[in-house]
Amino acid sequence: MARERELDLVEIVAKANPPVCRIMNYGKYMYQKNKRAHEAKKHQKQIQVKEIKFRVKIDEHDYSFKKNHVERFLMEGNKVKTTIMFRGRERSHGQLGVKILDRLSKELAEIANVESRSRMEGNQMHQILAPRKAVLERMKKEMEEGEVQESA
Repeated sequence: MARERELDLVEIVAKANPPVCRIMNYGKYMYQKNKRAHEAKKHQKQIQVKEIKFRVKIDEHDYSFKKNHVERFLMEGNKVKTTIMFRGRERSHGQLGVKILDRLSKELAEIANVESRSRMEGNQMHQILAPRKAVLERMKKEMEEGEVQESA
């Protein structure tokens, strides 16, 4: 029957009893399947992990400047890895690094969740912040509004 119509007999569900087959143009089917997969991939947003490095003896202006960068990264929907770098005798004062990271997480509590608490690795202390769902939803809504305005 498939040869008469110049089509292919394609097995759809092999594990079913009896196996499910369809008569169709296999080339066209694969083309449409790949096109749907490509279209779905196009609408996904890849989340990146951005890193900001602080020092133990950071000045107030430098701290606020870097905090604004962290805030911007979170608003873009990215995760942020904050790192405190210790040198020499600063390593013995780990509580100062914890203090800076706690301050940062408290100030950004409205837009960020702490994904992993501060932990020491060698001469660095890390903490990972992730954007809150409300921030991501607001960002998604703004993107949709931007697409509507572009098409008008």
